[in-house]
Amino acid sequence: MADLDLISERLQKGKAKEVEKLVQEALDEGMAVRDILEKGLIAGMGIIGEKFKNNQVYVPEVLIAARAMNKGMAVLEPAMVKAGVEPLGTVIIGTVKGDLHDIGKNLVAMMFKGAGFKVVDLGTDVPPEKFVSAAEENDACIVGLSALLTTTMPSMRDCVETLKAANSPAKVMVGGAPVTQAFADEIGATAYTPDAATAVEVGKQLIGK
Repeated sequence: MADLDLISERLQKGKAKEVEKLVQEALDEGMAVRDILEKGLIAGMGIIGEKFKNNQVYVPEVLIAARAMNKGMAVLEPAMVKAGVEPLGTVIIGTVKGDLHDIGKNLVAMMFKGAGFKVVDLGTDVPPEKFVSAAEENDACIVGLSALLTTTMPSMRDCVETLKAANSPAKVMVGGAPVTQAFADEIGATAYTPDAATAVEVGKQLIGK
């Protein structure tokens, strides 16, 4: 019988090939797709997120775990579509115009994906209009803005104003090394989070999940 705890454990250790194999075995045995997703993959990524928040693991371990999760998801996704398993919601994420930093943004994207959200990653140097069009096209519930330079923080304000002008219903989350709660309040963002693991917790609260 496929072992969901083992999927979670192997994912935490970043054993991508083993996760891929275990997910396939669980599917072959007829295990519920939602159980594999929630009790195996999401559970494992959740533990990594918590450890990351508590400085028990660091960026490399999170990236390796996320790679293992992506391998498992690649096996699981066709079955999820067939079973009608819906994501919690869609998150649009990107680093704002003028800023090319992406490690923090990538971590947040992986954490959201690992928590069961659909993630549309727009990359770096993203203009406000692109956030708006992506949010509309994907019926997004959250738009995540990242900046690592003080010089690009004003781009966050532009994004918030452009989304509001377009009457976007999406909640706007901001983060990045120089960003603070005070700045988030000042530009009218919905939420600020200091790290990737907290971002997912806050994101779920924002959409009532």
